[in-house]
Amino acid sequence: MRLSIRNRLTALYGGLFLLAGLALLVINYALVNSSLPDAAGFVATQPFSTSVPYPAGATGADAPAGAGPALARPPHAIRAATEIVVSDYRSTTLSTLLVGSAIALLVAAALAVFFGWVMASRTLRPLHTITSTARKLEAGRLDRRINLDGPGDELKELADTFDGMLDRLGESFDSQKRFVANASHELRTPLAVQRTLIEVALADPEAGPELRKLGEHLLLTNERSERMIEGLLVLARSDRGLACRSPVRLDEVVATVVETTAAQATEAGVTVETRLPARTVAGDPVLLERLVTNLVANALTYNFHGGWVHVEIGGDPALTVRNSGPVVPADAAAAIFEPFRRLDGERTGDSRNAGLGLSIVRSVAAAHDGEATARPGARGGLIVDVRLPPHGDSTRS
Repeated sequence: MRLSIRNRLTALYGGLFLLAGLALLVINYALVNSSLPDAAGFVATQPFSTSVPYPAGATGADAPAGAGPALARPPHAIRAATEIVVSDYRSTTLSTLLVGSAIALLVAAALAVFFGWVMASRTLRPLHTITSTARKLEAGRLDRRINLDGPGDELKELADTFDGMLDRLGESFDSQKRFVANASHELRTPLAVQRTLIEVALADPEAGPELRKLGEHLLLTNERSERMIEGLLVLARSDRGLACRSPVRLDEVVATVVETTAAQATEAGVTVETRLPARTVAGDPVLLERLVTNLVANALTYNFHGGWVHVEIGGDPALTVRNSGPVVPADAAAAIFEPFRRLDGERTGDSRNAGLGLSIVRSVAAAHDGEATARPGARGGLIVDVRLPPHGDSTRS
């Protein structure tokens, strides 16, 4: 069984107090023992008169038969009686001291454990704050700080160091996101120019077959690059979080996306079925539409001719997209959310996609205080669940 630091500190406090109490008890016992008179020594140092009479009328055990006032006690009897009394007094005193000290030590040890528990809890409270803050941090959510109040001790220094580290990490991530967004934006113009030049060249009636073949290949490559740049822009935007939120009817967004992708579904020979009860979430309608579009497009692209796609809105998860298709290894399902990550086999066969679709899904879900998870279907394909907080339950603005 693993003990927490608080339990260990409590045990340490209680154990140290118990050892100190035992040492105090031994010292006290030794001092009292040395201060009490020894029976034999005490009797040896006392003068006893040989003319001490028995009390008048003493009978039985108090005096021998026929004893009277004229009879005196023998000195050896007086010494023996005194030695017994002193010995009993010494034994009784030491026993009382041991019992009383043991009871007091147990009570004090119990109080020491209790107060040790309280002290350990108060001492470790800043560490719990640091741990709680660290658990809530993500690459896209570095805005939380500990801001620990209190004396300038080691824990305050640790919390301030942690906050300073978060400041530096936040600046680094923001700089990286700005670079991606700016670079993606700057690349869109030359790609558009290239596409225009290629289309003009293909429109030339004197263009030969080889030139047309090369032009079509360049157009496909250019189109894929444009989709990748557009995906990077959306990814950078969603990673920066949401500036504002508004109520969004998720069922209406899904219905619009399904209608928009109907031609793609017909071309792929895939049947799309939906179950769309009313559901309102708080977020950005443009980003949510991109999330749903990427999920549906991914389910249509990596599917069989004659396959199916089920899109369902629920409570938790808010959105579930299931599709038939090739078997997805269980250990590789979570990896498909990484940028530019594709699985082996047929899921890598379509070179038109940049590998950012599900990365954008995860990023948009995280920006809405939700999450996206994936798992393999029982008979192949993929099941993607998206959890989104309902309108009014969002924790970040």
